[in-house]
Amino acid sequence: MPLTCFTAYDIRGRLGVELDEAIAYRVGRAFAQVLPARKVVIGRDCRASSATLTAAVIQALLSEGCEVLDLGLAGTEEMYHATTHFGADGGITVTASHNPINYNGMKLVRQGSAPLDAATGLAAIRTLAERNEFGPEKPGGRHLDIATPARAAYVATVLSFVDVAALRPLKIVVNAGNGAAGPTFDAIAAGLDRLNSPLTFVRMHHTPDGSFPHGIPNPLLPENRPATANAVVAAGADLGVAWDGDFDRCFFFDNTGTFVDGEYIVGLLADIFLAKEPGARIVHDPRVVWNTMDVVAAAGGVAVQARTGHAFVKQAMRDAGAVYGGEMSAHHYFRDFVWCDSGMIPWLLIAELISRRGQFLASLVAHRKAAFPSSGEMNFRLPQPAAAIARVRARYQPLATAVDETDGLSLEFGDWRFNLRSSNTEPVVRLNVESRGQADRLPDRIAEVRDLLLQ
Repeated sequence: MPLTCFTAYDIRGRLGVELDEAIAYRVGRAFAQVLPARKVVIGRDCRASSATLTAAVIQALLSEGCEVLDLGLAGTEEMYHATTHFGADGGITVTASHNPINYNGMKLVRQGSAPLDAATGLAAIRTLAERNEFGPEKPGGRHLDIATPARAAYVATVLSFVDVAALRPLKIVVNAGNGAAGPTFDAIAAGLDRLNSPLTFVRMHHTPDGSFPHGIPNPLLPENRPATANAVVAAGADLGVAWDGDFDRCFFFDNTGTFVDGEYIVGLLADIFLAKEPGARIVHDPRVVWNTMDVVAAAGGVAVQARTGHAFVKQAMRDAGAVYGGEMSAHHYFRDFVWCDSGMIPWLLIAELISRRGQFLASLVAHRKAAFPSSGEMNFRLPQPAAAIARVRARYQPLATAVDETDGLSLEFGDWRFNLRSSNTEPVVRLNVESRGQADRLPDRIAEVRDLLLQ
């Protein structure tokens, strides 16, 4: 039977329909055989189903004679780090990130924490798992708990990105969303305390709870932002940070509680790294690009566009030798963090930037938002997505001054542009619109495209 839980670069599926323990076992054995792997790192998020799915994957890896290095409850980025740190042949995190509560999945990497996609092994893993013909079990499997040394090594790497001596006293609200972030954040905060950091934190929704009593942690959705925004205002905080379920994405709120769109954070982080490495390459996704391209050009760097999605951005970074890569969806990638995305490194860098500049985040992004206003990502569940995209193409492509199909359909019209694409992980069509300094005209541009999609 076809396994429909495989996406373009990871595994996501409805529990009991597209993913269960038996399928997880098959994926684990196929993973070990295709790589091939003798040593594999595994971690999991806090969803109620993650423990049993992880147990099935571990049993599969043991059946292939693998040494399994178990992180227990951990973020996806901790798996990335441990895979390289411990010299493993691959790594797996059992997580559905921000998907609905009836979903789960896996994120997978190969040796060196390199991404897996269809061309680099994911398609072969799917084929072998569908065949379900693995041969006899192999001897020699071992299951090792490495949670404590792995987290210590990870925290040391994360803290190496920030100059603690440059930090000023800042109060920061942190919202873990009852996902996996809480314990890892506490380990980082303890490390900061040992270095005499002046930062103080207001923790909220901090305890991991797979029932997600405050809703699925996905701050990209506007309806999920008020809790963090209100907490920032109530605490009189200088900054707010929120994470998704496996905390490989982090989201920012300024001191007024205003959500800061991801593309402006990409611009700030690009500027930070270009100040350290003039002429460096910066990777970005194709959804919202003008602010990033302008920042990179002004700082003397080279902007490199990649397809949306962590596997594609990571590979583009490796190919280009980029120091940093960012997606407007709040994924931030770092060459010196095994070329992978982290949700903990960005807030440390932004806290250091605020400290050095003596400005709130709102001030740091105000002129960028005025120069390149954007819509934020809008999601549409459409009965016939291909037909809807075709209507938009027929209307706008003949008028476009530039057409780009790196990922979906991107059209430019001089003073505005949009990107329209089908999601790699959800059954939705995503729209982003941006302009050059014409915020007053942006709502009309958005309405034009939206109305065509909804016809």
